[in-house]
Amino acid sequence: MLNLSVELAPKHPRGLSLANPVMTASGTFGYGTEYQHLFDIQELGAIVCKGTTLEPREGNPQPRLAETACGLLNSIGLQNIGARALIEEKAPVWAKWRVPVIVNIAGSTVDEYARVAGVLDGVAGISAIEVNIGCPNVKAGGAEFGTNPDSAARVVAAVKAETSLPLLVKLTPNTADIAGVAKAVAEAGADAISLINTLKGMAIDVARRQPSLGHKTGGLSGPAIKPVALYMVYEVAGAVEVPVVGCGGIATARDAIEFIMAGATAIQVGTANLTDPRAPFDVTQGIAQFMAKEGIEDIRQLIGIARR
Repeated sequence: MLNLSVELAPKHPRGLSLANPVMTASGTFGYGTEYQHLFDIQELGAIVCKGTTLEPREGNPQPRLAETACGLLNSIGLQNIGARALIEEKAPVWAKWRVPVIVNIAGSTVDEYARVAGVLDGVAGISAIEVNIGCPNVKAGGAEFGTNPDSAARVVAAVKAETSLPLLVKLTPNTADIAGVAKAVAEAGADAISLINTLKGMAIDVARRQPSLGHKTGGLSGPAIKPVALYMVYEVAGAVEVPVVGCGGIATARDAIEFIMAGATAIQVGTANLTDPRAPFDVTQGIAQFMAKEGIEDIRQLIGIARR
């Protein structure tokens, strides 16, 4: 029998066990409820819900999406219902599911991150928190927390102090020292590290002579960023001792297996969900088929094999 199960928080008292390594990426799968009529979402390893802030946010002005060659630019601006509405409306549904749900959180200050984590702590239906440190840091002149090891570590330490849930920390690729940031957040208490978030980019509408996005710039995702994501996962997997979750341009089982071979314990399917809602299910099935064909009984036999 094939064993696809993985553990994302081996050092945490609660642990974070997944039936298989396929997760959905935040912001691309809603709250999970939107997809459950399309396939059995309970067959996934985990669902990461859209980015959540302390208070509801309306998000950025339209247009928010722009297609590019082999990719997608988005500038949603963290539109969400807020932590309290999530607890009241979404968590009770999740509590009835078998698949673990991880809440992606964001904030404008270190204190805001901590407060969101504190509000979510102990809520039935929430299995873990993913800390998005690719958000604007208002008190630092608009810089991203995740671009600097010190500021990234401060956020993680503050969140860790307010929750008993396992912590994943999602890294931005918009830094010159991805391994340094990864080491810093691991030392600050991250149970696992997910990467990468989107690359900063933009597009120009030639007819209007204006940026295509209402916010001018956005985050690039999709197949175009896969080589960058794969490289960064490879680098980080060799720099830290906590599990790594790969994300960025994963659309097929072959993509997922590349990331696993590079050192990822699990992977996240993101932009592919927007073009094929069944993508994460198909990736899960494809990994199992590959293992059966290659005579691999345990997924852990593939993790980091390209590093040896």
